[in-house]
Amino acid sequence: MAEVVNMPRLSDTMEEGVVAKWLKQKGDKVEEGDILAEIETDKATMEFESFHDGVLLHIGIEEGEGAPVDSLLAIIGEEGEDISDLINGGASSEDKKEEDSKDEKDDESTSEEEDVNSETNEIPDGVEVVTMPRLSDTMEEGTVASWMKKEGEEVQEGDILAEIETDKATMEFESFHDGVLLHVGIEEGGSAPVDELLAIIGPKGTDVDAVLKSLKSGGGSSAVKSTKKEKTPKEESSDKGETTTTDSSTTSSGGRIFASPLAKKMAEEKGIDLSKLSGSGENGRIVKKDIESYSPAKEEAKEESTSTSSSSASESKVESSQPAATYEPVGEEQFEEVKNSQMRKTIAKRLLESKNNAPHYYLNIEVNMDHAMASRKQINEMPEVKISFNDLVIKASAMALRKHPQVNTQWKDEAMRYAKHIHIGVAVAVEEGLVVPVLKFADQQTLTQIGGNVKSLAGKARNKKIQPSEMEGSTFTVSNLGMYGITDFTSIINQPNSCILSVGAIVQKPVVRDGEIVVGHTMKLTLACDHRTVDGATGAEFLQTLKTYLENPVTMLA
Repeated sequence: MAEVVNMPRLSDTMEEGVVAKWLKQKGDKVEEGDILAEIETDKATMEFESFHDGVLLHIGIEEGEGAPVDSLLAIIGEEGEDISDLINGGASSEDKKEEDSKDEKDDESTSEEEDVNSETNEIPDGVEVVTMPRLSDTMEEGTVASWMKKEGEEVQEGDILAEIETDKATMEFESFHDGVLLHVGIEEGGSAPVDELLAIIGPKGTDVDAVLKSLKSGGGSSAVKSTKKEKTPKEESSDKGETTTTDSSTTSSGGRIFASPLAKKMAEEKGIDLSKLSGSGENGRIVKKDIESYSPAKEEAKEESTSTSSSSASESKVESSQPAATYEPVGEEQFEEVKNSQMRKTIAKRLLESKNNAPHYYLNIEVNMDHAMASRKQINEMPEVKISFNDLVIKASAMALRKHPQVNTQWKDEAMRYAKHIHIGVAVAVEEGLVVPVLKFADQQTLTQIGGNVKSLAGKARNKKIQPSEMEGSTFTVSNLGMYGITDFTSIINQPNSCILSVGAIVQKPVVRDGEIVVGHTMKLTLACDHRTVDGATGAEFLQTLKTYLENPVTMLA
């Protein structure tokens, strides 16, 4: 019997999916577990496997097309089986196509009549309006970091249109249409809410003004607006053929320079020669922070230091006999405004909400780390094994949460929500702020697995390769500033978590042991708690259990 396969819901926020690629074609044999297609969701492109055996009899959504969740995706059954009833279930797709064709003919006749009257509110056939995409579940606004295509250039399906900066990362946004980039609605560096007009793609020679007029008058999406700014005199002069002095694509010897589009743009604006920079990105790629940290004064100082060293020695005797000149400060007060990134805006919004809504209180405890240091040293002497103190803290926290489920809760207005699973968020500092990758089912992982997974997630976060799904679902959070020498600090709760653990540096200090003062190594932990879900005694008991695990690491291996 034939089986109907619908568009799956591959994430909790997914409402529509796009078939990025079919891995099976109509008529192919399909077995349970085979990958049917790659489905693009609102968060990532994911493989979708078949749960049935048979032959792929029907494809309901072609490659590049999207449809709501539960729409007909495919039909799998026996070869030669009659599936017309399944295809025509409810309103058949064929009937819909006929109705659509009738509507198109009606639209064409209407548009022809309106053309006669020189009045039109319809978007011409073949013209696609591209709006600001929602690239993460929390994204409300996006910033165009860089356009990879310019107005007038030909665009093919799959080409990268632009780099879009969201509240979590800068992501490449590809085109789902073929044509010419007729209009750019948001210039580089400009921001707009989700669903605002981003670009218009269509056949060459299309009347863009008519399309924009149609959008404004309601012929297209009422949400889109043109935010394109007027060209500055500098931009106009460059259009006329003037060249810049910075070559951001080749070195002086003719070799290629690898740099991100944003870095090239910043270098051009600041007049920096990219051939003088060494990139800190992958494979020596020049990135944003290389431009921001570049200082011509340092380069000049290196060149001048040699020539001035000989003369400074002879002048020092003369200067020593002269009276010291009175210092008179010279200069002007200056400020530089740097536009807040989407990530920074979201961090500010979420932390303010957490601090205002959750009644925070803080518990501190000091842990003897002598045994932990000895255990870590022994573990790291094993071949191909390396763990950090942060890995020990994560493992101990996960095991302590299992013994104190009240700490692994979430506050809801009507009920308290107990998480039966343990997903630990690990705060990671990135160039533009702070992200929290989530280590899922941390209590089930060994120390070496925790170390490897944390390193992988942190690397993805710093390289802006992390997926939104890898930063969701935490039930408890760990923030560690010990590597910066910070001995103790407090953190703001990462809601909807009830607690966040702040980890300080391990310090060597005198401690009292068995009535004697000896040299020991201690570490301070601070637990920020939401008083609505975790009372003081509950938080204190959790910290006592956590301390026991850290001071006796062998108990974590049981």
